[in-house]
Amino acid sequence: MQKPPDRKTRILQIVALVFVIVLTVAIFVLRDKIPHLEAYGYPGIFILSIIANATIILPVPGVLITSAMGVVFDPFWVAVAAGAGAGIGELTGYLAGFSGRRVIEKVGWHERVVNWMKKYGDPTILVLAFIPNPAFDLAGISAGVLKLPVWRFLIWCILGKILKMLMFAYGGATISHWFSRF
Repeated sequence: MQKPPDRKTRILQIVALVFVIVLTVAIFVLRDKIPHLEAYGYPGIFILSIIANATIILPVPGVLITSAMGVVFDPFWVAVAAGAGAGIGELTGYLAGFSGRRVIEKVGWHERVVNWMKKYGDPTILVLAFIPNPAFDLAGISAGVLKLPVWRFLIWCILGKILKMLMFAYGGATISHWFSRF
């Protein structure tokens, strides 16, 4: 049986959980203002990707923004900006796992996912970050529960997100190019 966290860890967990909840609610409330950041080029794409991936459960269509920006800007740099932002945005799932550890340990899927993450953590983060799916939050939450080093989580997450965003940015540019012939 695990020993209860010390006071400092418990305070950090509560602060992280409050941060995740406030950020998710703020993004949901301000969702109509988010698309205006596109006018700021690559930094705007980076910030939009952080915002789109910082929500837990409430989806924001970050890959659609990446596809659209791949038409306007260089698709490679769009993918780098969007992927880096997406990876950083996924820290909310990690923080939710870190902060809500006691609650998450009671959820049915917890043990299965944590065992998988213990055995295949880095490749799991990379693959789930690459594949467009809503299950990535489970990987981030599990990484937080396991206290996987944040830098390691970010490296694999950002790499997977950049690879995914490359597909969407070049896909948007290619589709636009096809339609421009007509």
